[in-house]
Amino acid sequence: MVVRVSRKGQVTLPAAVRRKLKIMPNSQVEVIVGESEITIRPLKRVEDVAGSLSRYARPEGPGDWDAVRDEMERAVAGEVALAMKRRRGTDAAARHNRPASR
Repeated sequence: MVVRVSRKGQVTLPAAVRRKLKIMPNSQVEVIVGESEITIRPLKRVEDVAGSLSRYARPEGPGDWDAVRDEMERAVAGEVALAMKRRRGTDAAARHNRPASR
């Protein structure tokens, strides 16, 4: 298919192409420049891919969201406590090795 480039460098995609690829007004397309060719590819909208990962979801789902949140809070609190303990140990070692003040 041959199309003409305007003075402004614009190309009009034929209506049949837009219909086939579901390119609507204000749709976004990706322009890929090769060594001696240009590829124009429509970008998928979120609505077009919604649910496409559902087959990877756990069948039982996350379960109780309150329990999930509580578990995450406990895990974060444990990480913070461990980091503070390590830091206290480092601070104490630094104080112990500090030269005596005069």
